[in-house]
Amino acid sequence: MKFNNRNVCISPRSKIGSNVRIGDNTVVYDNVEIGDNSIICNDVVLGEPLGTYYRDPDYTNPLCSIGANSVIRSHSIIYAGSRIGAAFSCGHQALIREKCTIGEHCSVGSLTDLEGEITIGNYSRIHSNVHISQRTVIGSYIWISPFVVVTHDPYPPSYDWKGSSIGDYTQVCVNAVILPGVQIGKKCVIGAGAVVNKSLKDFSLVIPAPSRIMDVRKYVVMGKGRVYPWMNRFDRGMPWEGIGYDTWIRQSGGAE
Repeated sequence: MKFNNRNVCISPRSKIGSNVRIGDNTVVYDNVEIGDNSIICNDVVLGEPLGTYYRDPDYTNPLCSIGANSVIRSHSIIYAGSRIGAAFSCGHQALIREKCTIGEHCSVGSLTDLEGEITIGNYSRIHSNVHISQRTVIGSYIWISPFVVVTHDPYPPSYDWKGSSIGDYTQVCVNAVILPGVQIGKKCVIGAGAVVNKSLKDFSLVIPAPSRIMDVRKYVVMGKGRVYPWMNRFDRGMPWEGIGYDTWIRQSGGAE
């Protein structure tokens, strides 16, 4: 373990892996596990206690785990009860609330707010300034662009929260809003500024102005042809990088 020894507070009830670097002014609470070769930058809080910590003298911090080879950038806060897979990275001032489960090779951008009880698959990218409400389920190989909002309260304020879901390989473009309880299928594209108020089947493309839904496989870009699904034209950081999506599917038995 390597860290700059200035105002660092690490609970003796935490577990720090090999070759972990921890920056200045960072706090690691009880029951935090940090995987090998991870980098925790300055002013980070890991294992932020839940609300009952301040009222219950018998409070025990739930496990917060960060997988190996992760990078947590400055001023980010990850709550107790969240579990994050290997090779995770986040931007600055990211907030990940309690009971989030995030797979491997995922990223969360600066100033993004994951409001708790959220499940995210593998290789999904959530960009900066995104707000995702509780009970949302996000699949694998998903891209969520800046300023997207995923909601969960159908008539606020209420207790009748309805989590939404986003299927594998789907793209959600800038400023889109997904309303409570909406189930979005696989390999969809939600256009910039769209408001999604009903569930969508696989391969749906939502175009906001004029509002319409079409099969994304029929969408044509001038000079490029049909560009969706996107997996055969983009591979950076994906498990099929350098070998092609179709080859990866055959070799790995990956699901379509």
